[in-house]
Amino acid sequence: MHLTAAPAIWYAARASGVAAYVVLTIVVCVGMALGGKAQTRRWPRFAAEDVHRFGGLLVGSLIGVHVLAIAADSFMPFTLSQILVPFTSRYRPFSVGLGIAAAELLVALAITNRYRKQIPYGVWRKMHYANFAVWGAASAHGVLAGTDRTTPWLVLYGVAIASVVSIALWRATGSRFASPRVAMVGAVALVGVPLLLMGLPHRTARPWNSAKFSERLTGTVQRNGNQLKQIVSFVGSGNGPQKLLVRADLLVSPQSLDATSLQLEYLPSGDVCRGRVTRVGMTGFAGRCVLVSGKRRWVSANWGPGDDGQSAVGTISLHA
Repeated sequence: MHLTAAPAIWYAARASGVAAYVVLTIVVCVGMALGGKAQTRRWPRFAAEDVHRFGGLLVGSLIGVHVLAIAADSFMPFTLSQILVPFTSRYRPFSVGLGIAAAELLVALAITNRYRKQIPYGVWRKMHYANFAVWGAASAHGVLAGTDRTTPWLVLYGVAIASVVSIALWRATGSRFASPRVAMVGAVALVGVPLLLMGLPHRTARPWNSAKFSERLTGTVQRNGNQLKQIVSFVGSGNGPQKLLVRADLLVSPQSLDATSLQLEYLPSGDVCRGRVTRVGMTGFAGRCVLVSGKRRWVSANWGPGDDGQSAVGTISLHA
């Protein structure tokens, strides 16, 4: 276990996830175009199939990087079972579970593609439609699980969703590009879906990177090491209107506190405040951290045992 989470690892997880979704969307669109027999002299069908196949391999590689980066990151650690079994994560179990399910279904489809010649074509074709379930689950995962889901990054998801919807409509209407209705619906989707995801028509006031608040805190206390040197970590989240991920690490010896680390991540912005713990108690700590902008925050947290006997429940307060 690390004392701190390396920012590069966290950004690698985000970048690989977004890149995998973009390539997956392109693969789905190209696949639907192939089904619609979209080929020209400059773009023969076999070339389009190669792009479709290569895109699938690239998606798998990017998802692999995404999973490995999340597993290596120590800010919000996941166990092996939480990475492999959908809907078991403590962090946004539903939306994270959708991403895990999408990745595992994609692996299953890759296996069927590998043995395509041994599978009856009709059966393979029906199984291949599961790619839409992969893309749908990946879309929901990106919109709901990502910390950037209320920023302009949602435009990317909106355009991707609108593109797939438009091409699917084009296929359903007999591949008639000149159809005014298809063009109109496609244009409305390309504009309306991103706006709908960003919540512009129904935007409500909400805390955002609040400089002062007090929220309900839930988490766990973890201990690793031996009698001579131990890492004690608190990992949890603030669950009030101002969403927050919290991690405090202490490197302790029998008679001293050797090093400390404190990290807070505001949600949904993803802004991180890094610093150190200044006071430690049996069931709480106090500390200070600094945002990238240079603004300082003072933090105090206190907790008691949860109903299950394993978790910690309390409050976290922050002020400038």
